[in-house]
Amino acid sequence: MTGLVPLAAGPSPLWFATRAGGTVALVLLTATVALGVAVGGRYTPRRLARFEVSALHRNLSVLTLVFLALHIVTAILDTFVHLGWLVTVVPFTASYRPLWLGLGTVAFDLLLAVAATSAVRLRMGQRRWKAVHWLAYAAWPVALFHAAGTGTDTRLTLQLALYTGCVALVVAAVWWRLYRAGPGRVTARLWAGVAAAAMPVVLATFVNSGPLQPGWAHRAGGATATSTSTGTGTTTGTSTVHPAPATTTDDEGGDE
Repeated sequence: MTGLVPLAAGPSPLWFATRAGGTVALVLLTATVALGVAVGGRYTPRRLARFEVSALHRNLSVLTLVFLALHIVTAILDTFVHLGWLVTVVPFTASYRPLWLGLGTVAFDLLLAVAATSAVRLRMGQRRWKAVHWLAYAAWPVALFHAAGTGTDTRLTLQLALYTGCVALVVAAVWWRLYRAGPGRVTARLWAGVAAAAMPVVLATFVNSGPLQPGWAHRAGGATATSTSTGTGTTTGTSTVHPAPATTTDDEGGDE
């Protein structure tokens, strides 16, 4: 993209749709992962049948993909930053915040792999499908850091509370799984416990040293070093990054 579009006076409806879709997708992914961890293995809830739990897990997964699609499509269509469709499948190719948008692409690719293999689950075999299915658990922390590092709403108290709740839910699910685990696989359970304990610390350290600090919008990478200034915006080979409206701060206007 080399052409410029008029600078809007404020965030467009697509901007709000992008943020809302991403937030809901993160909540649904958290619920999906927590449910999968908590009731995985041979554990069967007393008040729910096994097929009911499986159906709930499957429906949450589908809803996650629906809102994730909304998040991606509205971000691409929004004229604040011209991302292009390539960045939705190829990580770290965006000129705007390549690292943090790239993490979102990685999470999306992992979830796509899980969804695609689930469609041919019977042909793959249970063992191979389970190996790929673990990618959904890997996608969750990647998506969490994508959300925290990209959006301006990370500074909001309610958004921070939401991230805290997501982490607490998954950590609680992991510890519950470890609590009811039988003998064996001591090393794997030890690493799982350490990772669960470290996750809140790592996220809190990152948020406090990054998104909550002044100038994060600039440090996060609003444009690449090869960008050229035009006076009204910054144009790159793949995207056009516009400056923030005059009524916003550095951290409020530069985030998508």
